[in-house]
Amino acid sequence: MSGTAPSAGPKFTKSGTAWRVIAPEVVLRNTVTDADGDTANLTFQVYTTNADGTPKAQVDLDGSGQYGVLVSPYVPSGGRAQVTVPYGILKPGVLYKFRTSAFDGSLYETTWSPWADFRIEPYVKFPAPQTSSTIDTTAQDIDEFTRTDPGPALPTFTASGAVKREATQERTCGKPDAEGRKICIKLSPPTAESKARAKKRAEVLRKAEEAKARKAGKSPAEAAAVAADAPLADLVDWCSDEPVGKDYMNRTDACVKSIGSGTLVFIDTDDATIGSATFDFEQRIKTYPNKGTSGSNFAEFDQQIRIMPVTIDPTLEGVTLRWNTQSTCAACVTSVIRWADDFNNFAGDNAYWDADNWNAYTDGRWGTRATQWNGTGKERIDLSWSVTATVDASDTAFATADFGTSGIPQVQELAPRCDDYVAGSYPGCVLPFFSPTWTVDTNKYPAAGAYYWYMQQVMPDHAGSKRWDSLLHYLGPDTPVKNSSGATWTSDDSRKVICGTSSSWSVHPSDASVGSVDCDEYAMASTHESGGYPQSVNLVTSGTKCAQMFTDKMGDGSANFGILADIRTVTNGPTGTERCGRAAIPSTQNQQAFSGFPAPAWRMLDGDGFFVTLPGFEHCTSTATTCTWSKIG
Repeated sequence: MSGTAPSAGPKFTKSGTAWRVIAPEVVLRNTVTDADGDTANLTFQVYTTNADGTPKAQVDLDGSGQYGVLVSPYVPSGGRAQVTVPYGILKPGVLYKFRTSAFDGSLYETTWSPWADFRIEPYVKFPAPQTSSTIDTTAQDIDEFTRTDPGPALPTFTASGAVKREATQERTCGKPDAEGRKICIKLSPPTAESKARAKKRAEVLRKAEEAKARKAGKSPAEAAAVAADAPLADLVDWCSDEPVGKDYMNRTDACVKSIGSGTLVFIDTDDATIGSATFDFEQRIKTYPNKGTSGSNFAEFDQQIRIMPVTIDPTLEGVTLRWNTQSTCAACVTSVIRWADDFNNFAGDNAYWDADNWNAYTDGRWGTRATQWNGTGKERIDLSWSVTATVDASDTAFATADFGTSGIPQVQELAPRCDDYVAGSYPGCVLPFFSPTWTVDTNKYPAAGAYYWYMQQVMPDHAGSKRWDSLLHYLGPDTPVKNSSGATWTSDDSRKVICGTSSSWSVHPSDASVGSVDCDEYAMASTHESGGYPQSVNLVTSGTKCAQMFTDKMGDGSANFGILADIRTVTNGPTGTERCGRAAIPSTQNQQAFSGFPAPAWRMLDGDGFFVTLPGFEHCTSTATTCTWSKIG
């Protein structure tokens, strides 16, 4: 007799009351026993269902048109009998019911087993590609980061904002002048007061620019637009809008607003204060990834300091601050520092304030230094900064405050990198600590996006996923890895391992509406995480070791498609532990979903990290149920 718990697979897991099947070649099974202990088989019968879940119409499983059933081989009494429904008979997305009846070679079971429900459910479900899309594939967020070396006078912080190391230097003092007087400087992290000053300063500068523009004949709307760009001297146009107290960056720009304030004190031989002055500080770095952005045939990066007066005692008569920059660059030419005021007017050879004539909100000073790199290959350039203060009340007293470096050697978060490797481009510079994001246009390429999303969730290293904070690493033109002929290893070499002619990949049958398909691998062949890259953490000997999937049409009456398991060689489908994937993806989507990756514009070199985001699928957080695409824009 038939068992009472028929099941369907692969993978023989349930979604609610129905068995969730991940491939259209459905495996049906049930136990069978014989009273005499003889071998027996099972006859399998499948029905479609009504809206209420009751049986509707029998499905012709064997194409005979007479009985429409499949019969299992004989198995020992108490064993499990099973059949596999050929591809094309059962449709994804449709709820089916099946039951079994036993036969021991002489007697048929007079009743049927209980019904069992099953549905072929794809890993991910999505519609046909859209013809247009508003998704910006190269749009970047501005990242917050934490400086690893702000100098001895400031604490270091963890990424969460907790103090990692207290400041090791309370203040620095210079040599005394002829009268024994000294200048000392103490740096302090941003405070509530300095953050409030920054907001007020921005408001005053914008109002001043707006009034200036209207006085020059601009309309109110035009004047407001001018004011929105204030302060005009800012090297990084988005930086002034970011809150003081944190540091921010993208691939080309850095906005350092965690330096805080510096107070210089002019003291006599008894350490009594003669006068003091306080200034707020910020820094900027701007890199130029190609000729068009810098206007030069050379690679270039610029540095900038912003100094804003807070208090200046009249007894100092005047204060001069000199900005000192140093670098490890072996092939650089550095300009003199250009000093400007808040309105981008020339402001002398150094930052200077007359103690009797200054304004806390409109008398900032901006020092900008340009550096051109004329080297070959690539060079990562460490930077360091300090400020030296003098006062008019003394001829020789001075003190220097250490502003730290571009980062400890293991991190180098503010160290520009310049190179001449990028084909078809002039030399350029970027900030490689910043990992850009490539956003797949899942409106146009939903099958590729669906497949990538699934692989990001199940791969042990979650390669490319922002959710898991797991980077992909670009296979650049400067990779030292060689192929068997001694040439530089390329993405073609990696691809051959996973999808090449010797990789045993063949096209799985699918509905005609899917169209032509290609073997698409994840992680991409152009990354270190590719299963074919020799030094990959995901290295496999063949694409047969990858998760095998394909695209097919849903059969539930919708216009949707899905990513399903290809079980022709791995009968239970992907385990969820494979280190790579290969899937039959519509050719256009496979070829175009990643084709616009702007490696030259981002100056991606070997090992540079990046994320891949998949809008329309990122709302899904589990592969235990079908992820359904959601349109973006």
